[in-house]
Amino acid sequence: MRDDGTLDDPYAPSSPTTGTEDGTSSERTAAASRLRGYARDLTGRRRAQVALATGVVCCLGLAAVAQVRHETADGAPRVDSLANSSELLQRADQQRASRDLERVASSSTPSATPSGTPSADPDTTPKARKTAPALPTDPAPVAGLDEDQMENAEAIVRTGRKMGVARRGLVIAVATAMQESNLYNYASGVLPESQDYPHQAIGWDHDSVGLFQQRSSSGWGPVSRLMDPEFATQQFLTALEQVPGWQQMRLTDAAQAVQVSAYPEHYQQHEWRATRVVEAIVPSGR
Repeated sequence: MRDDGTLDDPYAPSSPTTGTEDGTSSERTAAASRLRGYARDLTGRRRAQVALATGVVCCLGLAAVAQVRHETADGAPRVDSLANSSELLQRADQQRASRDLERVASSSTPSATPSGTPSADPDTTPKARKTAPALPTDPAPVAGLDEDQMENAEAIVRTGRKMGVARRGLVIAVATAMQESNLYNYASGVLPESQDYPHQAIGWDHDSVGLFQQRSSSGWGPVSRLMDPEFATQQFLTALEQVPGWQQMRLTDAAQAVQVSAYPEHYQQHEWRATRVVEAIVPSGR
């Protein structure tokens, strides 16, 4: 401060000036001008900085929007890889948690198999299997039989197998039919009714019909049923199994115990042929 109360101009030259009133006014005007210029420069710089900052922010915002979401070639929106990665991580965490829960639930469930005992594998565990009787085959005629005789022999064997009769009983039945009807299904000339059913020959021995020449009048069954080879065989084998010790008897004695024939020894001659026929239909071991 000078003696006249005027402030010193910080921007005034360091060299001393004359202390006139006009000079002082000029110096003040110049200082004010310089201050206004400095303020304008400062304001301009600040505006430039603000504009630059605004431009940078806008650019960053556009870049962020472009990075977060952009359009595919067909116009469908596609999520940014960063968003995909975040979503995949969340799904992976959820799946991992679910698997952990499943493992915990599985480990907490009591096992039906005792500890230390291996569980049975259903594919390898042997199963108890009931042995079923072997089915008869359909072989060509043997032992001098023709097609009809062989088919009737097969009907006898098949019926006996269904009934569970032993092989010895099958041989006895076939041999008996060989003697009684020569393995043909006979109708009776005395019973015209019997001729209404399938038959291969007609006989005249009273009312005897069928493979075993059974008589309806003697209680063997209805004529219509006796003409059926399967039913006739069932009747014969049922009666045979009621004979005590028939398995150990001679074939002719066992057959005679059922048939009560006037020629009891005639059945024996057919044993070898009957054995061969049964063997052809049901081989040994089956």
